[in-house]
Amino acid sequence: MPLLKLQGDRLTPAIEEAKNEVSLEDWRSDRASHADATALVISNDADVTDLGGDVSGFSTIILEFPAFKDGRAYSQARLLRDRVGYTGEIRARGDVLRDQLLFMVRCGVDAFEFPAPDAEAAETALGEFSFVYQTSADGAAPVWKRRLDRAAAA
Repeated sequence: MPLLKLQGDRLTPAIEEAKNEVSLEDWRSDRASHADATALVISNDADVTDLGGDVSGFSTIILEFPAFKDGRAYSQARLLRDRVGYTGEIRARGDVLRDQLLFMVRCGVDAFEFPAPDAEAAETALGEFSFVYQTSADGAAPVWKRRLDRAAAA
């Protein structure tokens, strides 16, 4: 499955670098034997709020999206960025659909294991909406804030 990474506001194909993956459960049970792990795989039912600085040693956190209708990994991405303070790559794996990419990016996901036939359409998915209505991990100014700023400048 091709890997797409967010570069600025564009999705670009990336060469998959070798990652030594470990599941969150295995890592929690025996950190010493997984000290060389570079990627942490987190199932969408795991609590990420108690990870804190423990995950800063991982270059990549892979969030599992088992089904398009299960949105728990969106919350995990947002919590990792906002509460845990994770600044590395957050990758979406599983049932990743074109229509969800913009929302995943808004939550803090910046890499996607994406099905090959839809990879070309992924780029256009990020630009389909020109305004957002709430703040999020991507830092985009919501439309109400833009209106207030424009009124204050007038």
